Amino acid sequence: MVGLNKIMIIGNVGTDPEMRYTASGSPVTSFRIATSRSYNTAAGERKQETEWFSVVTWNQLAEQVNQYLSKGRRAYVEGRLHTNTWEGQDGVTRSRNEIIANKVLFLDRQPQDGGGSTGGSAESEGAESGGAVEPEDLPF
Repeated sequence: MVGLNKIMIIGNVGTDPEMRYTASGSPVTSFRIATSRSYNTAAGERKQETEWFSVVTWNQLAEQVNQYLSKGRRAYVEGRLHTNTWEGQDGVTRSRNEIIANKVLFLDRQPQDGGGSTGGSAESEGAESGGAVEPEDLPF
């Protein structure tokens, strides 16, 4: 039986990406991204709900994300959901969900000092690469 583990989000980057290297020398970059949704309560009150995600990128994608993404930028992230589980120093088992990204699209303009091109994309090795991204080009 075939399974599917895929997640796609659009949101605002909440932390500057942090790049590090594994013992074997592979780059890995992680950052946080927030998505928001608005809705009306039964009483007619307008509410907004924000959900935070941790994103991990590897290899060439990690280098591109580290170079071009920064806090406050808008991005589309596509990948798979992964759960890390560990036992804390207090003996309590903890878990954390992460998105292991295989595609990141930069949806807004770069800051003035970074040039003026609209959008951009970064994908993991072996995936097709796109150019500028328009909202109507998004897969939903």
